[in-house]
Amino acid sequence: MTYAGYFIDLDGTIYQGTKQFPAGKRFIERLAASDSQYLFVTNNSTKTPAEVAENLTKNHDIPTTADQVYTSAMATADYLATLPNVKRVLMIGEIGLRTALEAKGFELVSEAPADAVAIGLDREINYEKLVQATLAIQDGAAFVATNVDTNLPNERGMLPGAGTLVAALRTAVQKDPVVVGKPETIIMNGALELTGLTADQVVMVGDNYNTDIRAGLNAGIDTLLVYTGVSTKEQVAQEAQQPTHEVDSLDDWTI
Repeated sequence: MTYAGYFIDLDGTIYQGTKQFPAGKRFIERLAASDSQYLFVTNNSTKTPAEVAENLTKNHDIPTTADQVYTSAMATADYLATLPNVKRVLMIGEIGLRTALEAKGFELVSEAPADAVAIGLDREINYEKLVQATLAIQDGAAFVATNVDTNLPNERGMLPGAGTLVAALRTAVQKDPVVVGKPETIIMNGALELTGLTADQVVMVGDNYNTDIRAGLNAGIDTLLVYTGVSTKEQVAQEAQQPTHEVDSLDDWTI
């Protein structure tokens, strides 16, 4: 099967934390040598596209530019830009989310009132941030989450992810957020719009059935699951909906 474009997950697919995946590097080199368009689509809202590109370029020897990266922070900013009358955004997050929101011209505020609350992973979270976000949502602000990943793999273990903070805020306001990142469709539709491709022209490549593959399934996009990260063959075999394609290594995929 030939695809015009590839949406590609990062951690567990192209590399594992600081560990290089030679097959991931070769896969990108083959894509670059072909006429295929590719975009790294990541739920990580803490880094700017330039930082993601720099990590790929310097640490994994995969030359990448910022315009080849689409983060959940960027998708969140794109989504908020479609909502009427949203100018003041109360943000709980880091530089990636801040940069994306500022690029869209939003006024960032740290206390209520606000037109919207955008929450992602924030490793400097504190009670007062949750207080202000709670008050803003109670007063009618839109409640938008970059992603609800429960954990973040790290050399220290499975650390709390953005979903942990989102759950705390959801408990306080007793309301579900609009979720932007994988496996939801907002980030996928944003990636399609950014590339100018249609759902039938692309394939979503990833290692995690519950985020990457479900994102493709939900958006009507073909999927390629690589068994180098989170999901195992035993787990995936139990799923009602199967990936379009499965490989043990990206070396096994023909472009």
